[in-house]
Amino acid sequence: MSEECKAYDASAIVVIEGLEAVRKRPGMYIGSVGERGLHYLVFEVAERAMDEILGGTASRVEIALTADGGVRVADDGTGLPVGHAGHSDGPALESRLAVLCCGAQPANRRSLLGGYFDVGLAVVNALSGRLTAEVRRDGARWVLEYERGVAVATPTRTGPADDSGTAITFRPDAEIFETLEFSFDALAERFREMSFLNRDLDITLTDDRDPAAPRAVRFRFPGGPRDHIAEQSAPLHPDVIGFEREYSEMEGTVEVAFRWCDTREERVASYANSRPTTGGGTHELGFRDGLAAAVNAYAREQQLLTPSDPDLTPAQLGVGLTAVVSVKLDHPELEGSTRDRLGNGPVRACVTEAVREHLAAWLRANPAQATAVLARISMTTRR
Repeated sequence: MSEECKAYDASAIVVIEGLEAVRKRPGMYIGSVGERGLHYLVFEVAERAMDEILGGTASRVEIALTADGGVRVADDGTGLPVGHAGHSDGPALESRLAVLCCGAQPANRRSLLGGYFDVGLAVVNALSGRLTAEVRRDGARWVLEYERGVAVATPTRTGPADDSGTAITFRPDAEIFETLEFSFDALAERFREMSFLNRDLDITLTDDRDPAAPRAVRFRFPGGPRDHIAEQSAPLHPDVIGFEREYSEMEGTVEVAFRWCDTREERVASYANSRPTTGGGTHELGFRDGLAAAVNAYAREQQLLTPSDPDLTPAQLGVGLTAVVSVKLDHPELEGSTRDRLGNGPVRACVTEAVREHLAAWLRANPAQATAVLARISMTTRR
């Protein structure tokens, strides 16, 4: 063993704490220092504001890509508390911006779980070259300013305020990120998802980076996933099949919307507490189980399948299927290295029952549309 190795002891261990640790190993907190990590900062700030809407203390959130390369996220909520004294409505903004996970809410069916790391506003502050927070609360306007996670001044009261809300503006640190270019389309896709999964949300995304070609889009889906499915092209039948149901057995709710389209492509998207579950899981398995049970039972009732015919498989039923399967749970169990697969056992049986019952009723009540679906499946099967 070399003398160098023998010299290694506790004195050689360097402990990195707080926001310094975030800047030292950003990938541990946001996944990457490329575009994915860059967008994560936006989602982390925006989801705090969206949670206020879902909690009933705000009505809208506005996200703007600014001309100087930054992002501004503003809401019309009550305004986050400023100051270190205790507040009944949560920790002070200074603590949220300086302490990892400060202010994070326990997962439950009413909270968003959209990010992959759930580390709070402090990680955004640590990885921003400049961050400014403006709070309008209790008739006063406050401004807090930071550089690379360090406060450049004490919170300043800058004047009166006629309304309330919080606005956070940040510019990602060029020393950290490989790219500083936000993708409007990628952000829009995710905010669209969040909106149809949570019908109370009202989100506006604006791109002010090019004064000659500004862009803005508003996301609002009062009908939830059904509105999203209704916008898909080439429908095979006019109805969007959908429902929402609560189950105490799985400690949460399931919302499903689907329709078959005149295409061979299957587009089934599943979510748990608004997080995309690209790895599937018990909710997606339950959806496919319920789909197969209802369609096969109906096909045999109508003698479209003989006693000797095998059941239609999930693969056959999935051709042309467009669906959203969303569960919101008090205690979501997410598995996999990126937490993209739902593991809650009771969910599968609950979703199976809900889909089977609702689809069976729809098939019987709409024989013409049911015939179109089964004819399409039959045609696909013969190919």
